[in-house]
Amino acid sequence: MNKSPFIYSYDNKRYHTLNYHNRQVFGEKVFKAVLNCGFTCPNIDGSKGIGGCIFCGDGSGYFTHNGLSVEEQLKKETDRISASHGNVPIIAYFQANTNTYAPTERLRELYDIVLKNERVKGISIATRADCLSDETLDLLSELSHKTRLTVELGMQTVHEKTISLINRCCSHEEFLEGYHRLKQRNIAICLHIINSLPFETEEMMIETARQTAVLKPDSVKLQMLHIIRDTPIAEMYDQGRFQLLSRDEYINIIVRQLELLPPETVIERLTGDGDKRTLIAPLWTTNKIAVLGGIDSRLASLNTWQGRLFPSASI
Repeated sequence: MNKSPFIYSYDNKRYHTLNYHNRQVFGEKVFKAVLNCGFTCPNIDGSKGIGGCIFCGDGSGYFTHNGLSVEEQLKKETDRISASHGNVPIIAYFQANTNTYAPTERLRELYDIVLKNERVKGISIATRADCLSDETLDLLSELSHKTRLTVELGMQTVHEKTISLINRCCSHEEFLEGYHRLKQRNIAICLHIINSLPFETEEMMIETARQTAVLKPDSVKLQMLHIIRDTPIAEMYDQGRFQLLSRDEYINIIVRQLELLPPETVIERLTGDGDKRTLIAPLWTTNKIAVLGGIDSRLASLNTWQGRLFPSASI
């Protein structure tokens, strides 16, 4: 019996979990195989900027098998997943840096390689909204007819002052242009939002969620800012120039953001997995179970759920 008032749930969750979505689509749990194809970014190689986003360490490819071919990485990931979960479906996750930032034929070659693996039932591609040429969009549209495709866009925030501060080198207007071009081709999109970016207030973070809700993305990833060693933001943090959210503050903001998001939008993440070897702060994020449990408890205590304040929510 479903104990939650939220309809997109098998259990007590009051938000649209990725597990629920995958079981609806694939009939069982699905796991991501993380890949690093050696891409760079336009705000790293100098075409739009240098240094990358100030919070980014190793292109966000923390758990990839660097230095190996795509085939070798996929094999290692498949073996890792199989050891714990058996012969389950796999999503090939092009994770590190900007995974559409290359000539179209190179992209086609890489995407085709993973699709040859019979375990791969879908592809997830992390990229930037300003790295979607017409040719790349044509390729992604073609790919979406071959497999379950999701394009993940790093939005982080809707506030231009923060966008400039974090050195994203892609305005919110540019982001929206890329988002809508993907939508016009019926390509599924996952948006990344980061809470506790420097100098953002709680209301600024809530406004990011409010504007995200208007876009009605297929899925979102919500996460806390991680301070990673040897990044520009780590220097800012060490100098005491800004403060990070506490766990309770973060949980409160996540609950408020969930209330605003469309109930149909899949919540792929509510807290991130930082590399413990390089994570400086906040250390409370390493206790993922406590964070997720706190969110569940807060939703239940307030008797609220994802989409409760969304205009078209019909729950």
